[in-house]
Formats: sequence, structure tokens, C-alpha cells
Amino acid sequence: MTKLATINPPELAVAYDDVVRAAEAIRGAVIATRFESSRTLSALLNAEIWLKFENLQFTASYKERGALNKLLSLTPEQRQNGVIAMSAGNHAQGVAYHAHRLGIPATIVMPAWTPTIKVENTRSHGANVILEGQSLEEAYAFAVGHGAEHGLTFVHPYNDPAIIAGQGTVAIEMLKAAPDLDVLIVPIGGGGLISGMAVAAKAINPKIKIVGVEAQLYPSMLNAVKKTKLPVGGDTLAEGIAVTAPGSLTQQIIEELVDDILLVSEADLERAVSLLITIEKTVVEGAGAAGLAALIGANRLYKGKKIGLVLCGGNIDTRLLASVLTRELARDGRLSRLAIDIPDRPGQLARVSGIIGKAGANVVEVYHQRVFTDVPAKGTELNLVIETRDRMHLEQVVSELKANGYIVLVKSTGAAGGAP
Repeated sequence: MTKLATINPPELAVAYDDVVRAAEAIRGAVIATRFESSRTLSALLNAEIWLKFENLQFTASYKERGALNKLLSLTPEQRQNGVIAMSAGNHAQGVAYHAHRLGIPATIVMPAWTPTIKVENTRSHGANVILEGQSLEEAYAFAVGHGAEHGLTFVHPYNDPAIIAGQGTVAIEMLKAAPDLDVLIVPIGGGGLISGMAVAAKAINPKIKIVGVEAQLYPSMLNAVKKTKLPVGGDTLAEGIAVTAPGSLTQQIIEELVDDILLVSEADLERAVSLLITIEKTVVEGAGAAGLAALIGANRLYKGKKIGLVLCGGNIDTRLLASVLTRELARDGRLSRLAIDIPDRPGQLARVSGIIGKAGANVVEVYHQRVFTDVPAKGTELNLVIETRDRMHLEQVVSELKANGYIVLVKSTGAAGGAP
């Protein structure tokens, strides 16, 4: 216990024993998800990559762990009166699901702009959903006031010892399966997941490195810990970790136990989501892909290491997912938009299509631009979206069109994401 006392100073809100008790409390009610190595990602990133599939929980997120541990800690009177939580997604579903399972009345406050699918998923678990506020801060303030007025216990999404301890059970499972991990790379929103995992991991293996990941648009914990003043805000794919004000308890633990915090770009988040679908055949949300995105962006730092990543959630809007996958095809040169100047007379579209088809490419979309273009009045701008094998194949198609006398402009092949 001497070693643990050093790792967990008395001032920290959560100790390793709290995480161990949480693991025992939630056992059987929360899935002990798979933790497996990925041969393809390991080869791609020159490291030994292990993935923890928390996106396979019943509500598709690790949030169930902390929510259940908190609910189990309530007194009989608190259970009878009910609980209230504020969340725009995963925490809401975790609290709603386990509260319903335990017979505890649950009220969930969600911002007014919360996507309908997330609202309905939360209601489907038996919770009373209140849509209130134009921001998470407004929804939080309403939830606290409403809970106090009605005698409900507030279940915080991250700044609560029981929540932190519950989330830390992820690390116990990971290190039981692979005790010789060199690094854990963990997404940071409010900090509940990485705090609990750091407490557990550093107790089990004091030499392990804990690295946090935030979206570049939301470096709130980095600002708090490193006393920087980077701007916070914007539309990010990783909305699950788009937190403007990190927790005070979690910040304290992170300052003590976390070795580094990395920021990831939107392009790398998109690429990571796409890679996990195409390689691992698993769907993750932006926050769930943040660890892999960090490796894509800072691969040189971790070559040859044995690394554990947490795929912390899988709740992503299907239209957004479709957009991410399409954009990744464009970045790889597999889906491109061409503008071709052609004479405005019969047979030209067929001729262009024939050249593209003979080159082995596929035409996906076609439209003509006759008004908003600089081509002569007797000409037209033919806009095509074509599918090719890769960027080299695209260049071959464009060369064939030019060899046949056409002026071709590749108008969009996507921005280059950070390649490993």
C-alpha cells in the first residue's frame, strides 16, 4: 500500500480502492468489452495497437460504468426521490438506462438543440426528458435548479468521485488483458474517463504513460492544466468531448497523474473514424476515435510502443457518418469532382463518359453549368463526380481527358489529412 499511497495522495478525490470497488459493484450489469490488438492498424502506425471496444456497451458508450456506480451509491431515500442529469448524449442514455433497470425515477435535461434521435433514445430508456437551454451551460444550470427544487439527486457527467471511479474500471479490464502496455491514450472531455483510468493504471503499473486527447477546437483541460489560453469553441466531430469547463476534481487528478495532453485536428478525427470502420468494421463517434486520431497526428512519438486506445463511444448520426466517409474517399483521391469545358452539342457527354469508362473509372454524378461559367456561349462546363481507385488512377483519367483535347480542372479531391 506504500506505493499506492504515493500514487494516490490524500488530496485526490478517488483512490485505486474506489475503482476496485466500482468494478465489483457494476460487474454483470455492464459489459466487460473486448480488448484486442489490431494487426492492420499496428502495421499502419508502426506500433502495437490495442483497442478497447466501449462502443459495444448496450448504450454504445463507457458512460454506463460511472452512471451505474453512482446510482448504486445512492441511499434508499435518494433512489425513491429520483435522479436528474444533464447531457446531450451518452451520459443521458447511461443514466436513463440503468436508472430504469434499478427502478429509480430519472429526469434528463438536454439542450433544446439536441438531435431528435438522441432525445428519443433517452426517452426509450424510460426517462423524463426536459429540453431546456440553448447551451450545455444553460441546460446544466436548469438541471441543478430543477433538481434542488424537486429533491432529485444530481448525477454529474464527470465531476463526481463515484462517476470517476466507475469510469476507471475500463483501465482495470485493459491491464488485466495486457499488463505490459506502455501507453494509454484516452479522450478528455470533462475528464472523468481519463481521471479514473489514470488512478487505476498508475496503481497497477506506475511506469505506464497516460496521454490525454482533446479536440483542437476544445483544449479546455489543456488550458486549465498548462495555464494556456488557446481559444475554445466551434463545430467539432468530437462533440462528446467538446467541453468548455473541465471538472475541478478531474483537473486535480490529471495534473497529478496524466503525462501529456495532445490536441487533434478535425481532419485526423475524420480519418480515424473512417479507418475504424474500414479496418476494424466498427462504428465510433468522433470522441471515440480521438485516441487513434492522436496517433495519426503524432505517430513519431509512439513508434514501437504497445498502446491501448479506448473507443469510448459509438453514437454518431448516420448522415454525419456518411459525410465523413465520403470526405475520406475524396481525401484519398477515390472520389473527385471534375470541371470539363466541352462544346454544347449532342454526343459530347457520351464521348467524355466513354473516355472515363475506358480508363477504368466510374461516373457518379453529372450536371451542366451554362450560366455561371466563363466558357464561351457555345460551350458549357460539364461537372462530374467520378470514382477512381486512388489518386494515381485519378491522374491517369485526367491525363486521358486532356489527351483527347479537353480542358480539365480537378475542383475538389478533399484536404489532406495527417497521414501516418
